[in-house]
Amino acid sequence: MTTTVQAIRIDAYGGPEALRRVEVPVGEPGPGEIRIRHHACGLNFIDVYQRTGLYQNPLPLTLGMEAAGIVEAVGEGVTHLKAGDRAAYASNPPGAYSEARVMPAKCVVKLPDAIAFDTAAGMMLKGLTAQYLLKRTLPQGGLQPGDFVLFHAAAGGVGLIACQWARALGLQLIGTAGSDEKCRLALEHGAAHAINYRTEDFAARVKEITGGQGVKVVYDSIGKDTFERSLDCLRPFGLMASFGNASGPVPPFAIGSLGPRGSLYITRTTLFTHIATRESTQAMADELFDVVQSGAVKIRIDQRYPLADVAQAHRDLEARKTTGSSVLMP
Repeated sequence: MTTTVQAIRIDAYGGPEALRRVEVPVGEPGPGEIRIRHHACGLNFIDVYQRTGLYQNPLPLTLGMEAAGIVEAVGEGVTHLKAGDRAAYASNPPGAYSEARVMPAKCVVKLPDAIAFDTAAGMMLKGLTAQYLLKRTLPQGGLQPGDFVLFHAAAGGVGLIACQWARALGLQLIGTAGSDEKCRLALEHGAAHAINYRTEDFAARVKEITGGQGVKVVYDSIGKDTFERSLDCLRPFGLMASFGNASGPVPPFAIGSLGPRGSLYITRTTLFTHIATRESTQAMADELFDVVQSGAVKIRIDQRYPLADVAQAHRDLEARKTTGSSVLMP
């Protein structure tokens, strides 16, 4: 059986005006696939990168990397889900900006009854990102309670989850944000310190906060605007973890500069390497669900948009007007 659903698609790379609402066919799931009816869809900066072509995909492209809803049908070989299950995902390929879709089952997990659909849609990609950063992307010797870490964009969707999770782990998270209001938000959610990067030299403040030592690791989703100064925040053998490009891609740099700065390490990380298998996805999701259900991490959804208003949602995200998580409601 094939039916049609509303979806948000781009036919060419461009600005928010490139987003078009269209009718697309949705059929039966094949082997290893499911069909899911979305109740809420997540909004993430990776969606902007894909819309502009910074991250390229075959066109035409239905955007969206995370959502939550009800499984309608499962294909051959799918054993961890069944029709009627509440489910959520952060997954490739894109396609979450839709009322329903057929997709690979390996990155879809059962959603606990205690977690609402909109909460799940606002936390899967962001929460799994915070998980792999704080638990898997670690400096030499790992992280111990009391250690300092620097987290840029601390008032965003990933940032507010990371602030809370870092506090639960006993870490002293230094967060940066672009306004005093956003800094207060980061502090309210567990950051030990917050720096307004528009009014302060964040590298100088980090050195002041850490008594001149620097941090063990920098988690940076901003990119071009923060990269060089972030290296100056690291202690010897520190790790620079770049996982986004909100201000633009990091330009080429001299790898030799890492030596005089203290034999630094650098990595470019992505969630999708970590959730490449069903087993890894399930293990990470279990940790995320546990920390949310315990109350140690609360998912803050500050913006809700009808799916038809997705262009405005993208404008708000790019203008850095949003805080916490944003969701689209089909």
